[in-house]
Amino acid sequence: MMLQVIAKLALTMPKRKVDSENRAFKNRWEAEYMFTDIAGKPVCLICGANVAVIKEFNLRRHYETKHQDNLKDLNTEQKIQKAEELKKNLTLQQMFFTRAKSQSEAAVKASFIVAEEIAKSARPFTEGEFLKSCMIKVFDVLCPDKKQMLANVSLSRNTIADRVCEMATDLRTQLSERSKDFIAYSLAVDESTDMTDTAQLAIFIRGVDSNLRVTEEIMDIKSMHGTTTGKDIFENVCQSITDMKLPWDKLIALTTDGAPSMCSEKSGLVGRMRVKMQEENCTGELTAYHCIIHQEALCGKVVKMDNVMSTVTQTVNFIRAKGLNHRQFQSFMREIDSEFADIPYHTEVRWLSRGKVLNRVFELSNEICQFIDSKGKDSTNFRDEKWKCELAFLADITAHQRLKPPAPGT
Repeated sequence: MMLQVIAKLALTMPKRKVDSENRAFKNRWEAEYMFTDIAGKPVCLICGANVAVIKEFNLRRHYETKHQDNLKDLNTEQKIQKAEELKKNLTLQQMFFTRAKSQSEAAVKASFIVAEEIAKSARPFTEGEFLKSCMIKVFDVLCPDKKQMLANVSLSRNTIADRVCEMATDLRTQLSERSKDFIAYSLAVDESTDMTDTAQLAIFIRGVDSNLRVTEEIMDIKSMHGTTTGKDIFENVCQSITDMKLPWDKLIALTTDGAPSMCSEKSGLVGRMRVKMQEENCTGELTAYHCIIHQEALCGKVVKMDNVMSTVTQTVNFIRAKGLNHRQFQSFMREIDSEFADIPYHTEVRWLSRGKVLNRVFELSNEICQFIDSKGKDSTNFRDEKWKCELAFLADITAHQRLKPPAPGT
């Protein structure tokens, strides 16, 4: 009966907590047991082992079983000196590891910064090694004592690739977290073929939260190695929406180009997206925009100023197409101390360049007129005030469209 009472009392009594005893480390233990206090824990100065509980019995047992035989010939004063030596060595060792850790973190941060710049400039990942070799030579001249810090920064091709992937993953995670607060969002989808003839499907998102903060980002890029039908595009878009965990009932708009696989109401992306929203019991109506992302190209087709563009193209080609004319034009610009030394070349493939070409031709209209006259060519248009006004208007329009591209889904 007594044993049952004792057992019951043992179960009901609160457990003794070592932390509540407020044991403190005593300075005399340093010389007696070769221990010191680091961050509230006793650490052996000889082997670096730590003891969980600050208790003299534990320290004495560790010292007597592991280190007493090696220090038995030392008197009290010698043991104090030995303890001070060991403390200094331990402090230097801790400082070394702290400094090494700080330098390692700085080196990793520096590699991320370089990787970000390489990715933004669309340069090869091997550029990191070239940049590192250049910086080491600069450090040799300016601050040779800090060259080793730069040597610790890893900028190899594999490292740059890993850093870029980590940053891309982090950006995608941030976008996913921010999309949870969207009260509405729209998508813009465009499919194009790269230089390896692989179809690349780019999906852009524009969302707004309850604080009317607008987020515009590229949501995903899908490589399509097979067919690019409306069904294929729809499946890839659905997969991206699922991966981003976006609710279908908050999708309000979709922007596509004019291809049948995109805008067809039956088998195209737009039609399939509307069917999908009905299956998801979405009450809102999906608004489809056609070719808004190519507004500049449509604007160029609607604005009837072929007489201006054809004259500008013929004039620029006359100057740039032949090497002799081009060299003579550059010499002419230097002779008259012109602000500009040359005129940009126009190409139909990169049609946004026409804004730069038109602006330069307008600014150099008098100089071009003089050069054309010296070559015996007709310069009637460059002397016509009405034609020059149309040239100025077209230059302003194309420059405005180039500097301020429309946002997707607007």
